[in-house]
Amino acid sequence: VARVARGESLAPGCDRVRPAPVSQNTSRFFALIATMPFAMAAASCAGDAPHATTPPAAPPSATLPPSAEAPKEAADAVFARLSATFLAKYLELTPHEATIAGDHTHDGIWPDWSVEGDANEKAFIEAFKKDLDSVDRRGLSPQNKIDIGILDNRLGLWLYQIDELRERVWNPMLYTSLLGDGLDPMLTRDYAPLAERLTSLTGRLNGIPAVIATAKKRLDASPKVHTETAIGQNKGLVALCKSGLAEVTAKATPAQRAEVLAAAKKAEAALVAYQTFLEHDLLARSTGDFRLGSAKFATKLGYFLDDDVPPADIVKGARALLAETQEAMVQSALEIWPSVMKGTPPKADTPAAKRALIKQVLAKLADDRSTNGTIVADATKLLADTTSFVREQNIVRVPEEPCRVIEMPEYRRGVAIAYCDSSGPLEKKQETFYSIAPTPKDWPAKRAESFYREYNKSMLADLTIHEAMPGHYLQAMHANLFKSDVRAVFSNGAFVEGWAVYGEWAMAKHGYGGAKVRIQQQKMVLRLCTNAILDHEIHAGTMDEKAGLSLMMDDAFQEEGEAVAKWKRARLTSAQLTTYYFGLSEMTKLRIAAEKAPGFDERAYHDKLLSFGAPSFRGLRMLMAPDQPSTTPSK
Repeated sequence: VARVARGESLAPGCDRVRPAPVSQNTSRFFALIATMPFAMAAASCAGDAPHATTPPAAPPSATLPPSAEAPKEAADAVFARLSATFLAKYLELTPHEATIAGDHTHDGIWPDWSVEGDANEKAFIEAFKKDLDSVDRRGLSPQNKIDIGILDNRLGLWLYQIDELRERVWNPMLYTSLLGDGLDPMLTRDYAPLAERLTSLTGRLNGIPAVIATAKKRLDASPKVHTETAIGQNKGLVALCKSGLAEVTAKATPAQRAEVLAAAKKAEAALVAYQTFLEHDLLARSTGDFRLGSAKFATKLGYFLDDDVPPADIVKGARALLAETQEAMVQSALEIWPSVMKGTPPKADTPAAKRALIKQVLAKLADDRSTNGTIVADATKLLADTTSFVREQNIVRVPEEPCRVIEMPEYRRGVAIAYCDSSGPLEKKQETFYSIAPTPKDWPAKRAESFYREYNKSMLADLTIHEAMPGHYLQAMHANLFKSDVRAVFSNGAFVEGWAVYGEWAMAKHGYGGAKVRIQQQKMVLRLCTNAILDHEIHAGTMDEKAGLSLMMDDAFQEEGEAVAKWKRARLTSAQLTTYYFGLSEMTKLRIAAEKAPGFDERAYHDKLLSFGAPSFRGLRMLMAPDQPSTTPSK
């Protein structure tokens, strides 16, 4: 999961072998994607470097003369003024998102999620939509046509969240996530002098009681799984305020340390009261349905993808790719067999026999696995290995900014095994954390073992590729070179996840880790297929836990611990799980088209693909046309 995408609010040691010939693995894997029974039509709509500056202050009025009164050539200037106005107000209304993006103007406060706050947000959205409608879109540059489309989509999603999804009245995780996201940068990032960061931290700690008061006033009839997860996350927040601030305040002046700790004590009291509310009040009336329903799911998915594709077509394509990838895994399993198993491999001439063969090989690979005590060190070594490999193979430009592996904070656990947490695109100092979560302390030994069998050394290599190199970390650093604050703040989740899973394929194509990593990459393709199927069948259908676990464990060969965790995540979130499959399918189509052009160069292609920020595929299809240049030079 890439936290850079942030879809749920506007608020996932190896041996090296000689790389296989490019054409061999390219044709085999692309054959799986290219034959999908659905086709995404290219949109007719249609980048330069985001800079580390706060968006300009809003002018007195965002309203501009109708396009008919302004010369056509002024359209880009009109849009530049409007987009700056929008971003300034957006970051003011969502100060936690401003902090994450790297704008520290509003670091000491929280957003207003009260009924009155909703009304203020809605009034701003509706007024700005009218202003945006005044722009002469025909006179915009291709890049600004893409950016105005991004704002259209973002405004629509924001309004849909307020009017229809209404998570602030039923999702307690929204509040625990808000607090965790809002405090974390001040604890983990050195973006400003310590005294300045601690002043902001004090302000946010002092504001926690008001956030909790709003949550307790508004929450009702939550889904049980959301309340249970919030209970676990809130315990982490309580622990943070009670005893987790010693390190960050160690070098503070005595007076400032006292201020922080006094604010933390107030916050702790409010969070303890919230814990009581969650456990003894809200949980008892958590009778809400975690399913969105088909209509809401389809609308939300459209906003998340920022593309026009029927959800049923996505599921149909995912099921087809699932079956075809299972066949490809048979060949990988036969290749691995002599190095890890004894004797002659069994015949794989029936569907049951093929599955048995794959399961035997995966089970053997799972014996080589990390533990809670070694997983961070193991991932750190893999990050160094994958970085060296990308450079050696000249796959894509490797960024100079650092990336560090850390243990996921307890207050952020409960949804995903790992995430990439990069500095905001507006941040002056770039830092990236590849964050991994050990198993929860309350898991029984058998379940923890199952978890690490799933995330064995070969799978951990593939996860490192996805989250860091050349996945989310590398992509985010490339995106930061693009001059569009709109695209910087509102990256497209399908692009972000699509690149990361495409990166897994690219590394396997070049031979990283040999067949052992390749079969895990293929297993991850199965996973992204089941992600999309789960997402649809849970929120637009009636899939139950038995059917969900069967899909993941029998068809995608997942261990029980991973399947149980994913079943939980699929109920907690909606639309985001589909972005992996959709993003890969679109990335693959773009690559196939590019390879047909004479003189195809993989490194140049990748650098160009990443040079436009993270736009939706609507715009990317046009930007990747042969006559469109990259916006940043290859180094």
